[in-house]
Amino acid sequence: MSATDPRHLPVLCAEAVAAAAPAAGQRIVDLTFGAGGYSAAFLAAGADVIAFDRDPTAIVAGRHRFATMADRLTLVQRPFDQLEVALEELGIANVDAVVGDYGVSSMQLDQGERGFSFMADGPLDMRMGDGPTVADLLAEVDEADLANIIYQYGEDRQSRRLAKMIVTARDEAPLTTTGQLAAIAEKALGQGAKIHPATRLFQGLRIFINDELGQILRVLMAAERVLIAGGRLVAVSFHSLEDRLVKRFLAAASGKADTASRHMPQGTPTPASFSSLSKAIRPSAAEVAANPRARSAIMRSALRTDVPPLEWTPQRLQSLGVPPMVFSSLQQSWGSVL
Repeated sequence: MSATDPRHLPVLCAEAVAAAAPAAGQRIVDLTFGAGGYSAAFLAAGADVIAFDRDPTAIVAGRHRFATMADRLTLVQRPFDQLEVALEELGIANVDAVVGDYGVSSMQLDQGERGFSFMADGPLDMRMGDGPTVADLLAEVDEADLANIIYQYGEDRQSRRLAKMIVTARDEAPLTTTGQLAAIAEKALGQGAKIHPATRLFQGLRIFINDELGQILRVLMAAERVLIAGGRLVAVSFHSLEDRLVKRFLAAASGKADTASRHMPQGTPTPASFSSLSKAIRPSAAEVAANPRARSAIMRSALRTDVPPLEWTPQRLQSLGVPPMVFSSLQQSWGSVL
């Protein structure tokens, strides 16, 4: 699959470029390099780009594709929530824009051996980088915890039924392939739904195993610290959990969050570290027709003010409505979050 395949084109590219407003002499961070579509657009506008991807295959392909632009494109193989540390190592204090295209990439979905999709049988992996696989998780996870993962990260109301059937199947034989897991979902939920019965299950397991929501929260806070005054934050999400976090983070950072939150003191004004919040921007009918994978994308953007970064206390983070399991994982690594 080439980077010019429609499934590998960056979603909402024109809109993201307009929101980031790249120009000669600027530094733009591309949080999710993938096939390099956003980075190519930023480079064409004259900006220098620092691009992150924890998937080594994306980095190798990027070095080959952009070999003639190595002086203006810095590829960083590490999770994007390490944005601030990586920039410090590069001797960069501030940047003009941070652009993120969150979630699994089309290239990862198309590689059956990566185990991200139930459309082709492959190993039950789903890792974007290093760490335990989904097969490792399912071999040991408690049934109640598994149900919580499926419900909180996959938003599947049949989570308990799915968890019970997965554990029962696991006790009979190890679960090692995507086909096995998809078959369990089909047996548990039937075939009558509009979407495949394994869709939310695979989403929940993938998001959990890669800590995707925690990654997004941490990188939003890091972007707040590294953006210059007037700098631009652009976020493209592909499902409600991602978009909800971005929307609530920006609302809280702009002082527009719900003041009735039970987690925050009443009557305490929040200084606005972001302003000019955009409305949710979705792909045009023409883009969706050309690339059906774009249909669920939502883009939001905002401008960094000159107000110092907010203090993201546990109470303020909890007010964002973070799923309990995500909030618990953030608490366990509190020192690296705040």
